[in-house]
Amino acid sequence: MVTPVTPQTSDIVVIGAGPVALFAVFEAGMLGMRCHVIDALDVIGGQCAALYPEKPIYDIPGYPRIDAMALIDKLVEQADPFAPDYHLSQQVLSIEPLGEWASDGWRVTTSAGTVIDARALIIAAGCGAFGPNRPHLEGIEEYEGSSVFYMVNRREDFRGKRVVIAGGGDSAVDWAVSLSEVAARVSVIHRRPKFRAAPGMAERLKKLARDGVIDLIIPYQLDRLEGDGGGLEAVIVRDLDGAEMRLEADALLCFFGLAMTLGPIAEWGLALDHNHITTDPATAQTNRPGIFAIGDMARYPGKLKLILSGFSEAALAAHAIHPLVFPGEALHWEYSTHSGITKLES
Repeated sequence: MVTPVTPQTSDIVVIGAGPVALFAVFEAGMLGMRCHVIDALDVIGGQCAALYPEKPIYDIPGYPRIDAMALIDKLVEQADPFAPDYHLSQQVLSIEPLGEWASDGWRVTTSAGTVIDARALIIAAGCGAFGPNRPHLEGIEEYEGSSVFYMVNRREDFRGKRVVIAGGGDSAVDWAVSLSEVAARVSVIHRRPKFRAAPGMAERLKKLARDGVIDLIIPYQLDRLEGDGGGLEAVIVRDLDGAEMRLEADALLCFFGLAMTLGPIAEWGLALDHNHITTDPATAQTNRPGIFAIGDMARYPGKLKLILSGFSEAALAAHAIHPLVFPGEALHWEYSTHSGITKLES
């Protein structure tokens, strides 16, 4: 006989624990609402913690440069006064409406058997369930984890090494610039001269190449690896005409994006657009009342995939949820410079 689980209760369940989710906890707390946060990873921080904790971020207001994990630490500190409950290493499997009306709320059940009843849900799951897109290179599995990597956890791991970076997006460009400060040599392989990265960072990369600090190997693509016992010795690349080039290397970093799946979210009856959730840009609400989506998962006309856009969406969602949690109660909003930070009562 299965013993029924007594549901926990919350004003809001936030699905995801990345930077935008953490800021949603803060914004909700400023309006007097409590949050439970659920994430499939075993650490707080989402992709910032799992994929690139030492990656520098340059577009956070007030921080000319801040490492991803340092940003997470600041956001956790900012949310702490509102005592969020974190449920890590578990995935939301199902959601059920608790009644006919949006204000009746939702019941959330996770893979760990956690059950939470909440007035509203905020989906801040980033790219959903994700994993790296791996290049089709024979025998690459032998090198993975020792000299072939799909993320950088510690920049110091590459100090004094010959690093080859494959890719042309933000991650490839950002890490090429960053690792050029510690690596013996950095070579960037890309199949075209144009990079799909922030213009300022792309220009920094090209300047480092002009100054002889970084080698740009363009237009080339990965062809095969040379090495023994998981130790990389060289990366062989080939251009469109079949000409080969041998790059001596101690490490290969492949940044070809993430393979994204929505997982159970796809079964929740939400309006979807190419694996993203369609939202109202004024409130961040989805087509299902009481369910909101923010951050990279959300899509609406004019959407910018920036952390700061997600921060704005978090504030919009919190204000839209307030009347669901406090029906009939007027919201007398004050700037934080006036109201300060007040901890929620137990």
